[in-house]
Amino acid sequence: MKQHKQTSRERELLSHTQAQQTSAREFNSAEEALREDIRQTVVPATVEQRLSESISKLPKPGKPWWKRLIS
Repeated sequence: MKQHKQTSRERELLSHTQAQQTSAREFNSAEEALREDIRQTVVPATVEQRLSESISKLPKPGKPWWKRLIS
């Protein structure tokens, strides 16, 4: 019976350690953490569609000053 407790305890520790290894991750900067979050986040189709429509309504940027000088 004592041996059974050891193996179940070992399994518990092993599963806990594996869970920590998969969930814990260290990033060098906030930007890296955000990029990883972006890769893992799925944007719903309705949000993507509304964003595209909103962006298409924005006015187009004017010509840069240096192109206006050359033209």
